[in-house]
Amino acid sequence: MAVRYDLVVIGGGAAGIFGAVNACVQNPGLKVAVVEKTSKWLGKVKVSGGGRCNVTHDCQYASQLVKHYPRGGNFLKKVFDQFDARDTVKWFEERGVPLKVEADGRMFPVTNSSQTVIDCLLKEAEEYNVELIPHFAVKELEKAPNSFLVKSETIVLEADKVLVTIGGQPKEDGFSWVKALGHTIVAPVPSLFTFNVPEGGLKELSGVSVPSAEVKVAGRGLAATGPLLITHWGFSGPAVLRLSAWGARDLAEIDYKSVFLVNWLGDKKEQALRGEIESHAAQSPKKVVFGNPMYGLPGRLWEKIVERAGVTPERRWLDLSKKDKNRLCEMLIRCTFDMDGKTTFKEEFVTCGGVSLNEVNPATMESRIVPGLYFAGEVLDIDGITGGFNFQNAWSGGWVAAKAISGKSVQ
Repeated sequence: MAVRYDLVVIGGGAAGIFGAVNACVQNPGLKVAVVEKTSKWLGKVKVSGGGRCNVTHDCQYASQLVKHYPRGGNFLKKVFDQFDARDTVKWFEERGVPLKVEADGRMFPVTNSSQTVIDCLLKEAEEYNVELIPHFAVKELEKAPNSFLVKSETIVLEADKVLVTIGGQPKEDGFSWVKALGHTIVAPVPSLFTFNVPEGGLKELSGVSVPSAEVKVAGRGLAATGPLLITHWGFSGPAVLRLSAWGARDLAEIDYKSVFLVNWLGDKKEQALRGEIESHAAQSPKKVVFGNPMYGLPGRLWEKIVERAGVTPERRWLDLSKKDKNRLCEMLIRCTFDMDGKTTFKEEFVTCGGVSLNEVNPATMESRIVPGLYFAGEVLDIDGITGGFNFQNAWSGGWVAAKAISGKSVQ
Protein backbone atom coordinates (compact mmCIF):
# COMPACT_ATOMS: atom_id res chain seq x y z
CA MET A 1 0.00 0.00 0.00
CA ALA A 2 1.33 3.43 -0.97
CA VAL A 3 2.43 5.84 1.75
CA ARG A 4 0.22 8.93 1.62
CA TYR A 5 1.44 12.52 1.85
CA ASP A 6 -0.25 15.88 1.76
CA LEU A 7 2.38 16.99 -0.76
CA VAL A 8 4.99 15.23 -2.87
CA VAL A 9 7.57 17.45 -4.54
CA ILE A 10 9.28 15.99 -7.60
CA GLY A 11 12.82 17.38 -7.90
CA GLY A 12 15.31 18.22 -5.16
CA GLY A 13 16.67 21.48 -6.53
CA ALA A 14 16.18 25.08 -5.44
CA ALA A 15 12.49 25.40 -6.36
CA GLY A 16 11.63 21.98 -4.95
CA ILE A 17 13.29 22.26 -1.54
CA PHE A 18 12.20 25.89 -1.16
CA GLY A 19 8.62 24.97 -2.07
CA ALA A 20 8.55 22.01 0.32
CA VAL A 21 9.97 23.99 3.23
CA ASN A 22 7.68 26.97 2.74
CA ALA A 23 4.57 24.80 2.47
CA CYS A 24 5.46 23.53 5.94
CA VAL A 25 6.40 26.99 7.25
CA GLN A 26 2.90 28.20 6.34
CA ASN A 27 1.14 25.02 7.41
CA PRO A 28 3.34 23.04 9.86
CA GLY A 29 0.89 20.16 9.98
CA LEU A 30 1.56 19.09 6.38
CA LYS A 31 3.20 15.75 5.64
CA VAL A 32 5.66 16.45 2.82
CA ALA A 33 8.15 14.39 0.82
CA VAL A 34 10.65 15.45 -1.85
CA VAL A 35 11.78 12.84 -4.36
CA GLU A 36 15.00 13.23 -6.36
CA LYS A 37 16.28 10.94 -9.11
CA THR A 38 19.91 11.33 -7.97
CA SER A 39 21.50 11.38 -4.53
CA LYS A 40 22.35 15.10 -4.81
CA TRP A 41 20.19 17.71 -3.18
CA LEU A 42 20.40 21.31 -4.45
CA GLY A 43 23.00 20.39 -7.07
CA LYS A 44 22.79 23.65 -9.03
CA VAL A 45 22.98 25.67 -5.82
CA LYS A 46 26.27 23.91 -5.10
CA VAL A 47 27.98 24.90 -8.38
CA SER A 48 26.37 28.30 -8.96
CA GLY A 49 28.64 31.33 -9.02
CA GLY A 50 31.80 29.26 -8.91
CA GLY A 51 30.68 27.58 -5.69
CA ARG A 52 29.55 30.82 -4.05
CA CYS A 53 25.86 30.61 -5.09
CA ASN A 54 24.47 33.67 -6.87
CA VAL A 55 21.28 33.65 -4.77
CA THR A 56 19.51 36.56 -6.47
CA HIS A 57 20.02 40.03 -7.97
CA ASP A 58 19.75 43.43 -6.35
CA CYS A 59 16.43 44.51 -7.88
CA GLN A 60 14.14 46.55 -5.67
CA TYR A 61 11.00 46.16 -7.75
CA ALA A 62 9.27 43.38 -9.65
CA SER A 63 9.11 45.68 -12.70
CA GLN A 64 12.94 45.68 -12.75
CA LEU A 65 13.23 41.94 -12.23
CA VAL A 66 11.01 40.87 -15.13
CA LYS A 67 13.22 42.66 -17.68
CA HIS A 68 15.90 39.99 -17.21
CA TYR A 69 13.88 37.05 -18.52
CA PRO A 70 13.99 36.36 -22.28
CA ARG A 71 10.98 34.09 -21.78
CA GLY A 72 8.38 34.27 -19.02
CA GLY A 73 8.66 37.91 -17.96
CA ASN A 74 4.92 38.67 -18.25
CA PHE A 75 4.02 35.50 -16.37
CA LEU A 76 6.46 36.36 -13.59
CA LYS A 77 4.89 39.77 -12.92
CA LYS A 78 2.14 38.11 -10.86
CA VAL A 79 4.64 35.76 -9.23
CA PHE A 80 7.07 38.52 -8.21
CA ASP A 81 4.21 40.65 -6.91
CA GLN A 82 3.89 38.00 -4.17
CA PHE A 83 7.57 37.17 -3.57
CA ASP A 84 10.43 39.13 -5.12
CA ALA A 85 14.19 39.62 -4.63
CA ARG A 86 13.70 41.67 -1.46
CA ASP A 87 11.64 38.85 0.00
CA THR A 88 14.40 36.38 -0.88
CA VAL A 89 16.99 38.48 0.93
CA LYS A 90 14.75 38.77 3.98
CA TRP A 91 13.93 35.03 4.00
CA PHE A 92 17.57 33.97 4.07
CA GLU A 93 18.65 36.70 6.51
CA GLU A 94 15.95 35.63 8.98
CA ARG A 95 17.53 32.18 8.92
CA GLY A 96 21.08 33.34 9.51
CA VAL A 97 22.27 33.69 5.90
CA PRO A 98 22.89 37.40 5.20
CA LEU A 99 23.53 38.31 1.56
CA LYS A 100 25.86 40.90 0.06
CA VAL A 101 25.63 42.90 -3.17
CA GLU A 102 28.52 42.93 -5.63
CA ALA A 103 29.30 45.77 -8.04
CA ASP A 104 27.34 44.19 -10.90
CA GLY A 105 24.23 43.64 -8.75
CA ARG A 106 24.67 39.93 -8.11
CA MET A 107 23.96 38.83 -4.56
CA PHE A 108 25.90 36.12 -2.71
CA PRO A 109 25.96 34.84 0.86
CA VAL A 110 28.40 36.84 2.99
CA THR A 111 30.27 33.57 3.56
CA ASN A 112 31.02 33.29 -0.20
CA SER A 113 30.03 29.63 0.05
CA SER A 114 27.07 27.89 -1.59
CA GLN A 115 27.23 25.33 1.23
CA THR A 116 25.83 28.01 3.55
CA VAL A 117 22.67 28.20 1.42
CA ILE A 118 22.42 24.40 1.14
CA ASP A 119 22.85 23.92 4.90
CA CYS A 120 20.17 26.54 5.59
CA LEU A 121 17.62 24.88 3.32
CA LEU A 122 18.33 21.34 4.49
CA LYS A 123 18.18 22.46 8.14
CA GLU A 124 14.72 23.94 7.50
CA ALA A 125 13.64 20.73 5.78
CA GLU A 126 14.80 18.72 8.78
CA GLU A 127 13.12 21.06 11.24
CA TYR A 128 9.76 20.64 9.49
CA ASN A 129 10.18 16.88 9.02
CA VAL A 130 10.26 17.09 5.23
CA GLU A 131 11.13 13.59 4.04
CA LEU A 132 13.90 13.54 1.42
CA ILE A 133 13.82 10.46 -0.81
CA PRO A 134 16.84 10.06 -3.13
CA HIS A 135 17.23 7.73 -6.14
CA PHE A 136 13.54 8.08 -6.99
CA ALA A 137 13.17 8.49 -10.77
CA VAL A 138 9.54 9.21 -11.62
CA LYS A 139 8.22 6.93 -14.37
CA GLU A 140 4.57 7.92 -14.14
CA LEU A 141 2.39 10.48 -12.42
CA GLU A 142 -1.18 9.19 -12.29
CA LYS A 143 -4.22 11.28 -11.37
CA ALA A 144 -6.42 9.13 -9.14
CA PRO A 145 -9.99 10.23 -8.19
CA ASN A 146 -8.95 12.05 -4.99
CA SER A 147 -5.15 12.02 -5.12
CA PHE A 148 -2.05 11.46 -7.24
CA LEU A 149 0.09 8.35 -7.53
CA VAL A 150 3.79 9.14 -7.97
CA LYS A 151 5.47 6.04 -9.35
CA SER A 152 9.08 4.96 -9.76
CA GLU A 153 10.14 1.50 -10.95
CA THR A 154 9.76 0.07 -7.45
CA ILE A 155 7.92 2.60 -5.24
CA VAL A 156 4.49 4.25 -5.32
CA LEU A 157 3.69 7.33 -3.24
CA GLU A 158 0.21 8.77 -2.87
CA ALA A 159 -0.22 12.54 -2.59
CA ASP A 160 -3.08 14.98 -2.21
CA LYS A 161 -1.05 17.54 -4.16
CA VAL A 162 2.09 17.41 -6.30
CA LEU A 163 4.66 20.13 -7.03
CA VAL A 164 6.83 19.47 -10.10
CA THR A 165 10.28 21.11 -9.98
CA ILE A 166 12.40 18.92 -12.25
CA GLY A 167 14.19 21.86 -13.85
CA GLY A 168 15.04 22.24 -17.51
CA GLN A 169 15.35 19.07 -19.57
CA PRO A 170 17.70 18.71 -22.56
CA LYS A 171 15.06 16.84 -24.58
CA GLU A 172 11.29 16.86 -24.73
CA ASP A 173 11.04 13.24 -23.61
CA GLY A 174 12.30 14.39 -20.19
CA PHE A 175 8.76 15.78 -19.73
CA SER A 176 6.98 12.60 -20.93
CA TRP A 177 5.01 11.91 -17.74
CA VAL A 178 4.00 15.59 -17.49
CA LYS A 179 2.87 15.52 -21.10
CA ALA A 180 0.86 12.36 -20.40
CA LEU A 181 -1.33 14.38 -18.02
CA GLY A 182 -2.33 16.69 -20.89
CA HIS A 183 0.23 19.47 -20.62
CA THR A 184 1.80 21.10 -23.66
CA ILE A 185 5.60 21.14 -23.72
CA VAL A 186 7.41 23.95 -25.51
CA ALA A 187 10.39 22.21 -27.14
CA PRO A 188 13.52 22.80 -25.03
CA VAL A 189 16.68 24.32 -26.46
CA PRO A 190 19.84 25.41 -24.59
CA SER A 191 20.17 28.89 -23.10
CA LEU A 192 23.20 30.46 -21.38
CA PHE A 193 26.06 29.04 -23.42
CA THR A 194 29.39 30.20 -24.81
CA PHE A 195 30.40 30.56 -28.46
CA ASN A 196 32.90 28.29 -30.18
CA VAL A 197 35.29 29.91 -32.67
CA PRO A 198 37.53 27.09 -33.95
CA GLU A 199 39.36 29.16 -36.57
CA GLY A 200 39.58 32.59 -35.00
CA GLY A 201 43.26 32.75 -34.10
CA LEU A 202 42.21 33.35 -30.50
CA LYS A 203 43.85 30.52 -28.58
CA GLU A 204 46.91 32.59 -27.71
CA LEU A 205 44.55 35.22 -26.22
CA SER A 206 42.84 32.78 -23.85
CA GLY A 207 42.09 34.52 -20.54
CA VAL A 208 42.08 38.04 -21.98
CA SER A 209 38.97 40.07 -21.14
CA VAL A 210 37.50 43.52 -21.74
CA PRO A 211 35.12 45.20 -19.25
CA SER A 212 32.54 46.32 -21.80
CA ALA A 213 32.10 45.00 -25.32
CA GLU A 214 29.11 44.74 -27.63
CA VAL A 215 28.45 41.45 -29.42
CA LYS A 216 26.01 40.98 -32.31
CA VAL A 217 24.84 38.06 -34.43
CA ALA A 218 24.88 39.08 -38.09
CA GLY A 219 21.46 39.34 -39.71
CA ARG A 220 19.47 38.24 -36.64
CA GLY A 221 18.89 41.51 -34.79
CA LEU A 222 20.58 40.14 -31.68
CA ALA A 223 22.95 42.24 -29.58
CA ALA A 224 24.21 42.40 -25.99
CA THR A 225 26.74 44.48 -24.08
CA GLY A 226 28.90 43.62 -21.08
CA PRO A 227 32.20 42.06 -20.01
CA LEU A 228 33.67 39.74 -22.65
CA LEU A 229 36.13 36.92 -22.05
CA ILE A 230 38.26 35.15 -24.65
CA THR A 231 38.66 31.44 -23.96
CA HIS A 232 40.72 28.73 -25.59
CA TRP A 233 37.59 27.65 -27.54
CA GLY A 234 36.09 31.06 -28.35
CA PHE A 235 34.10 33.62 -26.35
CA SER A 236 32.40 33.70 -22.95
CA GLY A 237 31.56 36.29 -20.29
CA PRO A 238 28.32 38.11 -19.45
CA ALA A 239 27.93 39.73 -22.90
CA VAL A 240 27.95 36.36 -24.68
CA LEU A 241 25.77 34.68 -22.04
CA ARG A 242 23.16 37.42 -22.33
CA LEU A 243 23.21 37.14 -26.11
CA SER A 244 22.85 33.35 -25.91
CA ALA A 245 19.85 33.69 -23.60
CA TRP A 246 17.96 36.27 -25.65
CA GLY A 247 18.86 34.50 -28.89
CA ALA A 248 18.45 30.89 -27.68
CA ARG A 249 15.80 29.91 -30.23
CA ASP A 250 17.27 31.93 -33.12
CA LEU A 251 20.70 30.39 -32.58
CA ALA A 252 19.24 26.87 -32.31
CA GLU A 253 17.50 27.41 -35.67
CA ILE A 254 20.83 28.15 -37.37
CA ASP A 255 22.57 25.27 -35.57
CA TYR A 256 24.87 27.68 -33.73
CA LYS A 257 26.64 28.62 -36.97
CA SER A 258 26.82 32.30 -37.81
CA VAL A 259 29.01 35.34 -38.19
CA PHE A 260 29.07 37.48 -35.11
CA LEU A 261 30.61 40.88 -34.58
CA VAL A 262 32.47 42.33 -31.62
CA ASN A 263 32.76 46.01 -30.76
CA TRP A 264 35.70 45.90 -28.36
CA LEU A 265 34.86 49.43 -27.22
CA GLY A 266 31.30 48.77 -26.10
CA ASP A 267 28.96 51.48 -27.34
CA LYS A 268 31.66 53.50 -29.15
CA LYS A 269 30.29 54.80 -32.48
CA GLU A 270 32.21 54.81 -35.74
CA GLN A 271 32.25 58.55 -36.34
CA ALA A 272 33.58 59.33 -32.86
CA LEU A 273 36.21 56.59 -33.17
CA ARG A 274 37.50 57.88 -36.51
CA GLY A 275 37.95 61.33 -35.05
CA GLU A 276 39.80 59.96 -32.03
CA ILE A 277 42.10 57.82 -34.19
CA GLU A 278 42.99 60.83 -36.36
CA SER A 279 43.62 62.95 -33.29
CA HIS A 280 45.80 60.26 -31.67
CA ALA A 281 47.83 59.83 -34.86
CA ALA A 282 48.42 63.61 -35.04
CA GLN A 283 49.51 63.81 -31.39
CA SER A 284 51.75 60.73 -31.40
CA PRO A 285 52.98 60.40 -34.99
CA LYS A 286 56.24 58.61 -34.15
CA LYS A 287 54.79 56.06 -31.77
CA VAL A 288 54.66 52.49 -33.01
CA VAL A 289 51.02 51.46 -33.39
CA PHE A 290 51.58 47.79 -32.47
CA GLY A 291 53.06 48.21 -28.99
CA ASN A 292 50.97 51.14 -27.72
CA PRO A 293 47.39 50.05 -26.94
CA MET A 294 44.53 52.54 -26.96
CA TYR A 295 41.32 52.61 -24.94
CA GLY A 296 42.80 50.56 -22.12
CA LEU A 297 42.65 47.39 -24.22
CA PRO A 298 44.96 44.56 -23.08
CA GLY A 299 48.26 44.57 -24.95
CA ARG A 300 47.90 41.10 -26.49
CA LEU A 301 44.39 41.90 -27.73
CA TRP A 302 45.47 45.25 -29.19
CA GLU A 303 48.29 43.56 -31.08
CA LYS A 304 45.88 40.98 -32.54
CA ILE A 305 43.47 43.75 -33.61
CA VAL A 306 46.28 45.72 -35.24
CA GLU A 307 47.51 42.57 -36.95
CA ARG A 308 44.04 41.80 -38.30
CA ALA A 309 43.88 45.37 -39.63
CA GLY A 310 46.96 44.56 -41.74
CA VAL A 311 49.30 46.90 -39.84
CA THR A 312 52.78 45.36 -39.45
CA PRO A 313 54.62 45.58 -36.08
CA GLU A 314 57.19 48.21 -37.08
CA ARG A 315 54.78 50.83 -38.46
CA ARG A 316 54.22 54.15 -36.71
CA TRP A 317 51.09 56.27 -36.69
CA LEU A 318 52.56 58.63 -39.29
CA ASP A 319 53.08 55.66 -41.61
CA LEU A 320 49.39 54.76 -41.70
CA SER A 321 47.30 55.63 -44.74
CA LYS A 322 43.65 56.58 -44.48
CA LYS A 323 42.83 53.06 -45.62
CA ASP A 324 44.93 51.60 -42.79
CA LYS A 325 43.12 53.74 -40.23
CA ASN A 326 39.74 52.74 -41.67
CA ARG A 327 40.63 49.05 -41.33
CA LEU A 328 41.81 49.61 -37.74
CA CYS A 329 38.51 51.33 -36.90
CA GLU A 330 36.67 48.42 -38.49
CA MET A 331 38.57 45.86 -36.39
CA LEU A 332 37.88 47.84 -33.21
CA ILE A 333 34.12 48.17 -33.62
CA ARG A 334 33.13 45.47 -36.13
CA CYS A 335 35.57 42.61 -35.64
CA THR A 336 34.00 39.53 -37.25
CA PHE A 337 34.27 35.91 -36.17
CA ASP A 338 32.73 32.65 -37.37
CA MET A 339 30.71 30.97 -34.65
CA ASP A 340 30.66 27.20 -35.09
CA GLY A 341 28.93 25.51 -32.19
CA LYS A 342 28.49 26.22 -28.50
CA THR A 343 29.70 25.04 -25.11
CA THR A 344 27.61 24.75 -21.95
CA PHE A 345 28.52 27.48 -19.46
CA LYS A 346 30.35 25.70 -16.64
CA GLU A 347 27.92 23.29 -14.97
CA GLU A 348 25.01 25.71 -14.93
CA PHE A 349 22.80 24.01 -17.51
CA VAL A 350 19.84 26.21 -18.45
CA THR A 351 17.20 25.65 -21.11
CA CYS A 352 14.39 27.67 -22.56
CA GLY A 353 11.24 25.65 -23.14
CA GLY A 354 9.21 23.46 -20.83
CA VAL A 355 5.61 23.44 -19.62
CA SER A 356 3.55 26.02 -21.50
CA LEU A 357 2.80 29.06 -19.36
CA ASN A 358 -0.72 29.31 -20.78
CA GLU A 359 -1.56 26.17 -18.80
CA VAL A 360 -0.39 27.42 -15.38
CA ASN A 361 -1.97 30.04 -13.10
CA PRO A 362 0.75 32.55 -12.07
CA ALA A 363 -1.22 33.56 -8.97
CA THR A 364 -0.90 30.04 -7.53
CA MET A 365 1.47 28.07 -9.86
CA GLU A 366 -1.34 25.49 -10.16
CA SER A 367 -2.04 23.68 -13.41
CA ARG A 368 -5.10 24.96 -15.27
CA ILE A 369 -5.51 21.43 -16.66
CA VAL A 370 -4.98 19.17 -13.62
CA PRO A 371 -6.23 20.54 -10.27
CA GLY A 372 -3.81 19.88 -7.42
CA LEU A 373 -0.77 19.80 -9.72
CA TYR A 374 1.72 22.68 -9.35
CA PHE A 375 4.92 23.76 -11.12
CA ALA A 376 7.89 25.96 -10.19
CA GLY A 377 11.32 26.79 -11.58
CA GLU A 378 12.83 25.94 -14.95
CA VAL A 379 10.40 23.09 -15.64
CA LEU A 380 8.24 25.95 -16.94
CA ASP A 381 8.97 27.83 -20.16
CA ILE A 382 10.85 30.49 -18.19
CA ASP A 383 14.54 31.33 -18.26
CA GLY A 384 16.59 34.28 -17.10
CA ILE A 385 19.94 35.71 -18.05
CA THR A 386 22.94 35.07 -15.85
CA GLY A 387 23.11 37.03 -12.59
CA GLY A 388 20.87 35.24 -10.09
CA PHE A 389 17.64 35.51 -12.08
CA ASN A 390 17.05 31.80 -12.60
CA PHE A 391 17.35 31.20 -8.87
CA GLN A 392 14.94 34.07 -8.19
CA ASN A 393 12.43 32.37 -10.48
CA ALA A 394 12.93 29.18 -8.44
CA TRP A 395 12.53 30.86 -5.04
CA SER A 396 9.50 32.90 -6.10
CA GLY A 397 7.70 30.09 -7.91
CA GLY A 398 8.38 27.67 -5.06
CA TRP A 399 7.08 30.16 -2.49
CA VAL A 400 3.90 31.02 -4.43
CA ALA A 401 3.14 27.32 -4.99
CA ALA A 402 3.78 26.64 -1.29
CA LYS A 403 1.37 29.38 -0.31
CA ALA A 404 -1.34 27.89 -2.50
CA ILE A 405 -0.67 24.32 -1.36
CA SER A 406 -0.71 25.33 2.31
CA GLY A 407 -4.22 26.68 1.82
CA LYS A 408 -3.30 30.35 2.19
CA SER A 409 -3.31 31.46 -1.44
CA VAL A 410 -5.17 34.51 -2.71
CA GLN A 411 -6.83 33.59 -6.02
